[in-house]
Amino acid sequence: MLARRDDLERFLRPAPDERRLDLEALVGRRRQLVAMLGAERQRLAQARAAVRPSIAALIAAISRQVDGEMASHVAAHHAPLVGVAPFARDSGVWRGPRRIAGERSQLRRALYMATLTATRHNPVIRAFYERLLAAGKLKKVALLACMRKLLTILNAMVRDGRPFAQQLIHS
Repeated sequence: MLARRDDLERFLRPAPDERRLDLEALVGRRRQLVAMLGAERQRLAQARAAVRPSIAALIAAISRQVDGEMASHVAAHHAPLVGVAPFARDSGVWRGPRRIAGERSQLRRALYMATLTATRHNPVIRAFYERLLAAGKLKKVALLACMRKLLTILNAMVRDGRPFAQQLIHS
């Protein structure tokens, strides 16, 4: 029975607080706004000159919303928000595949896409990724290692209050 276990705390999660619920709502709203922004940009590309100013004004307003509210909420209430440590699925002598699971999947998804882009366009991350592949790592494993490297860089930037600099990613 779960209630009698010594490690019960390991299985329990506290109820989300108001700030976390607000962040989840902001993330959902941001996703909606990004979709609206994409649609408006498509319209702008095909619009007649008479309606372009209206569409451009809406794009500017949506862009301010996307960048503003969530950034200020995160800066005011949240520490670094994402982890990519794999969880073991072992039992006895059996060793199952490691998986990244748990909360914050939306942030991991965004980090995944950023890392995928970095492995193609950032020379240092690309070299790291190719070095891992040459060492025989699976593509997903190498990508996960690059995610971890990029996350470490981002956490250092947040900790130090510094903007991105190429020298941050050399290691």
